[in-house]
Amino acid sequence: MALAFLSSEANGALPLAAVTRETFAAWRAQQSERDRNWLDATGFTGEAGKLAFLPGPDGRPARVVAGTPEKEPLWCLAGLPEALPEGRYALEEPLGGAAATRAALGWALGTYAFTRYKERTRGFATLVWPERADRAEVERLARAIFLTRDLVNTPAEDMGPPHLAAAAEHLAREFGARCTVIAGDALLEQNYPTIHAVGRAASRPPCLIDLRWGDEAAPKVTLVGKGVCFDSGGLDLKTAAGMKLMKKDMGGAATAMGLASALMAAGAPIRLRLLVPAVENAVSGNAMRPLDIVRTRSGKTVEIGNTDAEGRLILCDALAEADREKPALLADFATLTGAARVALGPDLPALFCNDDALAEALLRAGGAESDPLWRMPLFQPYRKMIDSKAADLNNVADWPYAGAIIAALYLAEFVAPSTPWAHLDILAWNTSAKPGRPEGGEAMGLRALYAHIRERFG
Repeated sequence: MALAFLSSEANGALPLAAVTRETFAAWRAQQSERDRNWLDATGFTGEAGKLAFLPGPDGRPARVVAGTPEKEPLWCLAGLPEALPEGRYALEEPLGGAAATRAALGWALGTYAFTRYKERTRGFATLVWPERADRAEVERLARAIFLTRDLVNTPAEDMGPPHLAAAAEHLAREFGARCTVIAGDALLEQNYPTIHAVGRAASRPPCLIDLRWGDEAAPKVTLVGKGVCFDSGGLDLKTAAGMKLMKKDMGGAATAMGLASALMAAGAPIRLRLLVPAVENAVSGNAMRPLDIVRTRSGKTVEIGNTDAEGRLILCDALAEADREKPALLADFATLTGAARVALGPDLPALFCNDDALAEALLRAGGAESDPLWRMPLFQPYRKMIDSKAADLNNVADWPYAGAIIAALYLAEFVAPSTPWAHLDILAWNTSAKPGRPEGGEAMGLRALYAHIRERFG
């Protein structure tokens, strides 16, 4: 994929100097007296987000200076595609390979716009590829993140379970993967009863998407994504405010699909499997009811304490299937709990992990890639809170505390302790716009997992 706002053509590009408040004084000292006077007259100090156009002898802009954030190498240029006038720009100073790649990726992410229903009225500025940037890496990651954002931003009417399945089938065709879709009552026949129970009330049938790619003899990496395409809450109905953004409740599935696309595009030496249980949690005469009991794929029975805790129900069947193969790494992405957002806010996903070495590696990767995670505990004393008198466990606790931990402990019931497993409780949504991260769907945790998998498996 060629990115529209990164160019190989340097002729005629306006030179671009990127500075920070910390580096501005030293940079200014190296400029001509004329340029120093101009900068002083305009009050430019290197503040992030500010621009200064330096005129040439003919009075036209000859160079542009951009104030960029310190300590954010990925996002240092991400606001410029929107802030600069349309045209081509070329960095004045060469960057090292990793820095060039991150800067180019940030620029690419700053050119994202969701235009399916409304076209933009202006284009973005174009950057000449930094000399040492890894173009293939930038393109595959940008493509993966754009895919994730597009899937999350699409309204539920056009992104139900069949549409999510079609998107996975398109990926399979593109990368030579195998994709099967088990839909409707076939879920019961093939023993995915909780996926069926959650999705059966909707007019569009629930399904399990199963994509496989790579050498069967390679290390097994399995990704699971929560695909609740819309969540009304079921009979435990959400409020209007709580329901408004529920088109994004398939953000975990979108992120897992985006990550899978990046790994396949990179030719990662793994046997990749992607499992996406896709449903709509709707209300009708056959909707699951509070205190119903469902037998899961693992054989464990679950009492439905709340129909609005449906994400963990569909995930438990997918995780049980994923765990059956004993992968070298199992990771799930899910917009699972409001409690994680209360604890960590909208921008910091919660990481639960049953393997300390894996957790530390993911935290390191997240820090290096400006894709942070925060580890939270699988605190076993809270497990008793989802005991049930009528079933093996309940899908919720009858108390108001530790909601994210409780949800993770529920999922842990379906993964063997010996399987290295990471659970990411994400929002998958930017609540406000930041450079390179427009308001709307977001691929949280994707780059952290991608970096770890590439480093670990080669």
